Amino acid sequence: MKKLDKLILGSFLGPFLLTFIVVDFILLTVNMLKYFDEIFGKGLSFWIYMELIGYFVISISPMALPLAVLLSSLMTFGNLGEHFELTAIKSSGISLLRALRPIGVFVIILSFAAYLSNNYLVPKVNLKTFSLLYDIRMKSPALDIKEGVFYAGIPGYSIKVNQKVGEFGLRDILIYTHAQGEQRNLELTLADSGRMEPFFNENYMKLSLYQGKTYKETKPSRGISEKPVEFRRVTFDTNEIVFDLNNTFKLNRTAEEAWSTNRSIKNISQIIVGLDSIGTLVNDQRFQNYRDAESVYTFFTRDRKLTPSSDIAERKSLDDSIKREKTRRLKMQDSLEQVKKDLHVRDSSVLTKSPESTQLAGPGDSILTPGKSIAASTENSTYDSLIDSVKITLDTKSEELVSNPPAKLDTNSIKVVQKKGSSFRTAPLTDKERSQIDSLALSRGYYKNSVSMALNNSRSLKNAFGIKKGQIDTYEREYRRYQIAWYQKYTQAFACFAMFLIGAPLGAIIKKGGLGMPVLVSIIFFIVYYMLTITGEKWAKEGIADPLFGTWFSNLCLIPFGLFFVKQARKDARLFEPDFYVGVWKYVQKRIKDVRLKGS
Repeated sequence: MKKLDKLILGSFLGPFLLTFIVVDFILLTVNMLKYFDEIFGKGLSFWIYMELIGYFVISISPMALPLAVLLSSLMTFGNLGEHFELTAIKSSGISLLRALRPIGVFVIILSFAAYLSNNYLVPKVNLKTFSLLYDIRMKSPALDIKEGVFYAGIPGYSIKVNQKVGEFGLRDILIYTHAQGEQRNLELTLADSGRMEPFFNENYMKLSLYQGKTYKETKPSRGISEKPVEFRRVTFDTNEIVFDLNNTFKLNRTAEEAWSTNRSIKNISQIIVGLDSIGTLVNDQRFQNYRDAESVYTFFTRDRKLTPSSDIAERKSLDDSIKREKTRRLKMQDSLEQVKKDLHVRDSSVLTKSPESTQLAGPGDSILTPGKSIAASTENSTYDSLIDSVKITLDTKSEELVSNPPAKLDTNSIKVVQKKGSSFRTAPLTDKERSQIDSLALSRGYYKNSVSMALNNSRSLKNAFGIKKGQIDTYEREYRRYQIAWYQKYTQAFACFAMFLIGAPLGAIIKKGGLGMPVLVSIIFFIVYYMLTITGEKWAKEGIADPLFGTWFSNLCLIPFGLFFVKQARKDARLFEPDFYVGVWKYVQKRIKDVRLKGS
């Protein structure tokens, strides 16, 4: 590496690390504010919060990297231009593109690292983040009894304290006890004073009550003629109640397998499997619509079938073949396990009946006796041959079913045997007979019933189609979300390179370092990038645009700006100086004047 590359890369790495930490902290603060009321104030340990913050830092890093690259590249080349170092580099015959090369190579490597992080690290961190955040949300708040307010944080109790004395002292205590989830106030405890203090690593809480009474009424039965319920009153000088806080206020961790269906915790290979599963569900719903319509209109489908389109039929046959293959493999596995169990039972019974065959063998002798070794080898060969025969039989039967499916019943070839003395009419109906049949149908309301039945069938089919259409729309929406999650792993990594194309030449044009103008310009472009990203993803979710175009929309819009700034930086354009725009305005006025003169 040349000294120039070391100089430029060294001046870039420092601002990059600093801006990445600052941007990551800002995004972390914004992200934590969403869950501030849900995660704080629950008596959790410091390390639980640090674990959650660590997960958040890693999960928001893909969003912080593009902004860090934009800001640091703009600051680096702004400092080089402000101190005339960039001018000295160009005057020595080195082009701007050559000066951009060391940082460009670093950003390309950073983009590949961001892709690997998005595909492997971030999904695992998201899984742990969702699990921990859910457990914190479900945890009960910390024990905090306030004066004059009923506290129901402890299951089965409602506690009210009128005055708190010191850290553990209480005065004028009222406690309602709800046995086994009973909401009626059947047990009441009153005490003049008390003391509540934790013990055994704060897993239990002891409430000591002094000078009080307990009133308890038996739960009445639901009979009509019932006896008066039992009522008890107990007076005490000291009464101690122990609360188990281990299950109430302890953070219970949920198994991570409960979040296995979330697309945010899947890598690309798992997302592709999810897309295939959703595609199968959509195709099954569409195929079932043809079968439902065919079953409703039986009269019109006697001689014709409602055949689905070729793509639906091909996908259905493929899915069915995969299901048959899975079923065949499961049956084969069950059969092999059953054979192993049967042979194991038979071997154990043989060994039980002949214990003399298990005698110890000396050096050079067989394990079994000479008379038993042949039988043992025969049983082993029988075991292997039996397993092989089961495999061969199952394979041949499955191949025969695939190659020679069972023939369908041909109703046209069925012959009707006519009994003796009976006759069948083959002549067509006369007009008089038709009119009689029509009058009979009208008089008994057959036409009206048939019309009502047809309307009911049509309405039922329409409702069924409406329900399945809603299901298909839900599946297709989820399918698009999976596609967006797939393409985001590439677009977020490529955004680092797109921001570099904007920031580096823009810094060379502005020629201002520090945290003034670079921060302002970076924030503007990052807001534009964020808005374009949200807009493209929304188009993709709603099906307005293809998910591939929607996820790449922000990068496609920013790349032309980057190429434009590179072109202007190579020409040393002064885009941010007033003289440049005054010259452009004069050029436009001159062109308008020339056009008017030619027209006159």
